[in-house]
Amino acid sequence: MITTLLVANRGEIACRVMRTARALGLRTVAVHSAIDRNARHVQEADIAYDLGGAKPADSYLRADRIIAAAKACGAQAIHPGYGFLSENAGFARAIEEAGLIFLGPPASAIDAMGSKSAAKALMEAAGVPLVPGYHGEAQDLDTFRQAAERIGYPVLLKAAAGGGGKGMKVVERETDLAEALASAQREAQSAFGDARMLVEKYVLKPRHVEIQVFADRHGNCLYLNERDCSIQRRHQKVVEEAPAPGLTPALRKAMGEAAVKAAQAIGYVGAGTVEFLLDERGDFFFMEMNTRLQVEHPVTEAITGLDLVAWQIRVARGEPLPIGQEQVPLNGHAIEVRLYAEDPDNDFLPATGTLDLYREPAAGPGRRVDTGVREGDTVSPFYDPMLGKLIAWGENREEARQRLLAMLDETLVGGVKTNLAFLRRVLAHPAFARAELDTGFIPRHQADLQPVATPLSAEFWLIAGEAFRQSEAQAARDDDPHSPWRLNSGWRSALPYQTDLHLSCDDERHVVRLRSTNAASPVRLEGERLCIEQDGSTHRVAAIRRGDALHLHWNGELRSVRRVDPIADVEASHHHHGGLTAPMNGSIVRVLAETGQRVEAGATLVVLEAMKMEHSIRAPHAGVVKALYCNEGELVSEGTALVELDEA
Repeated sequence: MITTLLVANRGEIACRVMRTARALGLRTVAVHSAIDRNARHVQEADIAYDLGGAKPADSYLRADRIIAAAKACGAQAIHPGYGFLSENAGFARAIEEAGLIFLGPPASAIDAMGSKSAAKALMEAAGVPLVPGYHGEAQDLDTFRQAAERIGYPVLLKAAAGGGGKGMKVVERETDLAEALASAQREAQSAFGDARMLVEKYVLKPRHVEIQVFADRHGNCLYLNERDCSIQRRHQKVVEEAPAPGLTPALRKAMGEAAVKAAQAIGYVGAGTVEFLLDERGDFFFMEMNTRLQVEHPVTEAITGLDLVAWQIRVARGEPLPIGQEQVPLNGHAIEVRLYAEDPDNDFLPATGTLDLYREPAAGPGRRVDTGVREGDTVSPFYDPMLGKLIAWGENREEARQRLLAMLDETLVGGVKTNLAFLRRVLAHPAFARAELDTGFIPRHQADLQPVATPLSAEFWLIAGEAFRQSEAQAARDDDPHSPWRLNSGWRSALPYQTDLHLSCDDERHVVRLRSTNAASPVRLEGERLCIEQDGSTHRVAAIRRGDALHLHWNGELRSVRRVDPIADVEASHHHHGGLTAPMNGSIVRVLAETGQRVEAGATLVVLEAMKMEHSIRAPHAGVVKALYCNEGELVSEGTALVELDEA
């Protein structure tokens, strides 16, 4: 009997699981780290339990504390979500030994698929085609070098114990192997507590197609169609859709039956996903099985009308699957995008900061938003930077695509850099509209998806300046009930004829010269909308004041405009001339340079870990290290000077 469910996760997946649990009449328990005390998933739960700590290793990865929380709160079952401990066999086993119910597969199934190497051996025995590679126990550099030479470059290094792009590196040539292997091993150890790696042939122009499987405790197992997850950056999915465009019924059946065979071979129970590479000839190769609920499960729910979390709960209660394979629906098409706090213009590096503005698209038919944040929340460097997911369903793919584009247009995020504009460019791209999909989509269309930044136009600065001036007047009216701006006595301000505003937006600075006249302005701020009259027509865009910033929606992107102090700006530009700074908040894991050392352009000087991934700080030019401002193990903030480099 399950009456109280603890969700051993955070963010949008915790909120999503609790939504279904409440619908089924269950009490929900949230666990949280010290810095997540006021997070959205905590506020939405019936009971909250503090795990302490900030880093995952001190909180969400502490199985003992999570189990203690379940017992203290009277929970009979634990849902692991995805990431963290969701594919940790030891966690599943400890839950069962504690007399609690794990809403996932048996520990033995996680063991079987938890190691990519062991999973490959199982699939080989089952006759499932594999990508050529090395999945052995030896983990030394020479073994990987020999394997890579046998397979042929390029090769792909992958963490044996996890996924999500963590511990994954593409190696183009032998000279890059040692550094890539060491970095991938550190990432894998940090993310999964296991540094073991495997290496495979890097298949060119593959599609990433995965099959959703579900099994109960009565021997029933079926597949719930497939998803195409080919649009990826940094080996992580950003766009997913179901069904996979162009997949024939025969190929769907073949892949589905192979996935079911894989699940049955390990005595699988619950929700799981079998991932395949699909080449241009229609041949598919087993990659891995994720023994958990996937991030992209909403698109499967959209085309089947099923609630997969509800199925997980019912299967955990011992109930059989409610339908058979022939009854699995496939209606319409669904597309999902992942909204990340990251900088697409800087190799998609994770971004941190405060969500000064956060607006989701309106709900409606075929429109779904799964999120774990609210306006005012802080995006920390300790966790995955995904803010949420936008999902659109349509009678066909084009209808779903257009609906999702509209949802993206309604989404506003200010205070942190996001991939919002990038996602819109992906969905609007003609090649995406034609469903020309493979894992190289983003680099192939990089010029269109990540265009070189051009200076903001004079029109933008004039409109932004007028909107900023009106927003200050509006703020004065709202803040001071006695302000002359609130009077209806015919009072007019004695503004100077000319006003200079020093403004900043992104990395640009501009002086906007505004003139005060008695004529009506063609730019009017009405609440949180800016009305722009031009050539006889009126255009309305979002213009929202938050603190010292005006967030203005301009040409499909949200621009944050602020006043700047020109004197302080000049002083800052001279600070640490020649210095290399931290691109984000994080932890220094390696310092590879010494003061006085001569380095070549491109040499790695410092390795920073953030969002469970490593980022190398490299020398932009040849030179001599003049000073080091960081130490290994130290936490640093975005913009902190790390190294000072003199030109040679």
